[in-house]
Amino acid sequence: MSSPSGQSSDLVESKEQLVSYIESACKPAADWRIGTEHEKFAYDAKTHRRLPYEGTPGIKAVLEGLQQFGWQGVYEGGNIIALLDGKGGSITLEPGGQFELSGAPLRTIHETCSEVHTHLHQVKQVCEPMGADMVGLGFDPEWRREDITWMPKGRYKIMRDYMPTRGSHGIDMMIRTCTVQVNLDFGSERDMVRKMRVSVALQPIATALFANSPFTEGKPNGFLSMRSACWADTDPDRCGMLPFVFDEDFGFERWVDYILDVPMYFVHRGDTYHNVAGKSFRDFMAGKLGGFEGQLPTMEDWADHMTTAFPEVRLKKYIEMRGADAGPWGNLCALPAFWVGLLYDGTALDEAEALIADWTVEEMSDLRDAVPGKALNVPFRDGTVMDVAGKVVEISRNGLKRRAQISAKSGLDEQQYIEPLESIVASGKTFAQDLLEDYEKKWERRIDPIYDACRY
Repeated sequence: MSSPSGQSSDLVESKEQLVSYIESACKPAADWRIGTEHEKFAYDAKTHRRLPYEGTPGIKAVLEGLQQFGWQGVYEGGNIIALLDGKGGSITLEPGGQFELSGAPLRTIHETCSEVHTHLHQVKQVCEPMGADMVGLGFDPEWRREDITWMPKGRYKIMRDYMPTRGSHGIDMMIRTCTVQVNLDFGSERDMVRKMRVSVALQPIATALFANSPFTEGKPNGFLSMRSACWADTDPDRCGMLPFVFDEDFGFERWVDYILDVPMYFVHRGDTYHNVAGKSFRDFMAGKLGGFEGQLPTMEDWADHMTTAFPEVRLKKYIEMRGADAGPWGNLCALPAFWVGLLYDGTALDEAEALIADWTVEEMSDLRDAVPGKALNVPFRDGTVMDVAGKVVEISRNGLKRRAQISAKSGLDEQQYIEPLESIVASGKTFAQDLLEDYEKKWERRIDPIYDACRY
């Protein structure tokens, strides 16, 4: 069956198809994989300005340079806007030129770290000769919105126009934030529900542990995770902590209903993104979408639409953990290790469920709201988030330990990758707090030294 874009794709004629689309991703534990994504800011090594798309140094030149390593270009309107490696990995651009590696689905954290190391090495080989570099932070520490060049991608123009109608930080989210996230599998609907609930409840703990964005336009911004604060004021229709995940009837169908109620951004046909911002995918399924009357969406349209919801944890054909700031190299391995230890070991998942069993939705929502400002110092019940973080990191490490013990593959032990988080728990200080201390004591309240301190 042919879609209007000329590509072969099934038409969406019922909600059951959408439920089946997600359900088809269920797989046995032996086939579970780890997909790690991380973004970083590309900048001019001399001026520290963010790289524009054109020019040398520029984002386009970096993408073209990476093709020497076998990456294949993806183009839109004649512009190179992404790279594919043919093995499931890709390099894509966020709206302000944030450079993102979306890793292939891999079996171990060792493989993930090797992938990250190879990628950063390739990037450095391309960037250094042209006078560019990349830095790992959750929020741009210096440059204003108007200083940043937008990438030539059609969907971003639509989002750029729509975002300010829904919140005050949507543009900041698009062009001034960077994250690291991990995508993990599920074995059944019940397994998905358990993992989603633990992930939503503990996402503020991850946000606190990985807090790394305390500066805006050269000065402290009053937050430890400005990136997370931006998400709280981006778009209430598509962001947040998802209280319905804890309802008794939560499952694949309930998730589909949630996504159907998220307003659309665009319909992608050929090389064009058609602006339908604010309109309903339900109307599209009924053949009543304005501008596309009489047409039904394709499963490709549905897959596109699923990417336009931005909650703290997102379900597609895998579960995405979306709560962490970008950071140093070790954090790019620590984030997947943290969640793999919690969710891919049955005992650890049981213990994590027990930990959050009596947490209320109100408590979880309050945590999510407070953590961007105070991170580990947020009060929680009779203690602080720090106390919870210590318990959760310990559960994760033990999960990684058991994961190694049951594996026949030698050298699988992945506990080392959780060590950066154990150091944070032991010291009581996040990366953001370390940066603020350096800003006051070492850098004489100047922001320039942050580029050398945090570059890859």
